Amino acid sequence: MRLDDFPRHPLTFGPSPVHPLRNLSRHLGGAQVWAKREDVNSGLAYGGNKTRKLEYLVPDALAKGADTLVSIGGVQSNHTRQVAAVAAHLGLKAVLVQENWVDWPDAVNDRVGNILLSRLTGAEVRMVDEGFGIGFKDSWERALQDVRERGGTPYGIPAGASDHELGGLGFARWAQEVQQQEEELGVFFDTVVVCSVTGSTHAGMIAGFAAQDRPRRVIGIDASAKIAETRAQVERIARRTADLIDVGRDLRDDEITVLEGWAGDLYGIPVDSTLDAMRLTASLEGVVLDPVYEGKSMAGLVDLVRSGDIPPTSTVLFAHLGGQPALNAYSGLFPR
Repeated sequence: MRLDDFPRHPLTFGPSPVHPLRNLSRHLGGAQVWAKREDVNSGLAYGGNKTRKLEYLVPDALAKGADTLVSIGGVQSNHTRQVAAVAAHLGLKAVLVQENWVDWPDAVNDRVGNILLSRLTGAEVRMVDEGFGIGFKDSWERALQDVRERGGTPYGIPAGASDHELGGLGFARWAQEVQQQEEELGVFFDTVVVCSVTGSTHAGMIAGFAAQDRPRRVIGIDASAKIAETRAQVERIARRTADLIDVGRDLRDDEITVLEGWAGDLYGIPVDSTLDAMRLTASLEGVVLDPVYEGKSMAGLVDLVRSGDIPPTSTVLFAHLGGQPALNAYSGLFPR
């Protein structure tokens, strides 16, 4: 099947906007940096990259008669917040398993930001004392079974909507959008920088751009601090998605790039380079990043431009995935 043949339920405003970061580019003194803004892509609880993925999962859920979306993530999961909002929008229920992925000492970490929005949209929120991991969890399986025992029909959505047959389609379509926007703007983004954790955002891009077969680097910046697991998942989802949308060739190893060096020692814990990147982008552009994902991918972009790994002749597209609601749970980082 071609990508356009898959059922899609629109949940976004349309193509997410693209704009240049001129002050940041001037400050770095190298490549020209632009941003594509998944943080303003939807009217559902601030949107974000997972809303785009859910556009392809929703038709499958409805076709299977689901009345409850069941998903999992950390306490400050952007993904579960978007699942909750989409469920409310569709008139469905949502059960969210919220695990203790981040050992962060903010006193209101479990009451503000993403989890507050999930509760506000009516989701059943289950707090589980289990640590970070991108694989399938017993707590998620129990939630699915509980819905069945109550007479409901659950639809399981894994962490990040990633390890799902359709999980890569949203960002394969994102790659199509980029190509259309390049034609409209008269630019070519030879380098794309994106954060990688559960993998399907990055993987979908890889598959989508592979179908275009142009000389473009898609660089994933690891924020999981488990680089081997993340790279393996990105590769698996990218190859699966490429097969689904009939790219027509095998992906090359050099198309699958996940770089380490900016995650720190633990998922969800910002390091100095994270905070520097957040302050730099906010002070130069008025663009707000988060300390879990975009702060780390921007830190990677900054260093790659400054070192010349991304050449000064490049035009770079930074994927802003929309994690800002979690900032409220990290207030201790900015005491004054």
